[in-house]
Amino acid sequence: MGLIKLAAAGAIGYALYKYATQNQPETVTAGDRATVRDSGPEHMTTPPKSWSKTDEAIDESFPASDPPSTY
Repeated sequence: MGLIKLAAAGAIGYALYKYATQNQPETVTAGDRATVRDSGPEHMTTPPKSWSKTDEAIDESFPASDPPSTY
């Protein structure tokens, strides 16, 4: 009986969520991704005063979840 109540509450919550967000556009779709700059200080709008090999490796790996091996 508890499982049925939990499933019903989940269905009602999902229906309310879909109703509340029905007129809002999706933030990211497959066709319009945000523009991503190339790596390196020469492609930055305000480049840093100093730039090490570690900084370059971190910048090249972004947005990966793992840090570069040279870090």
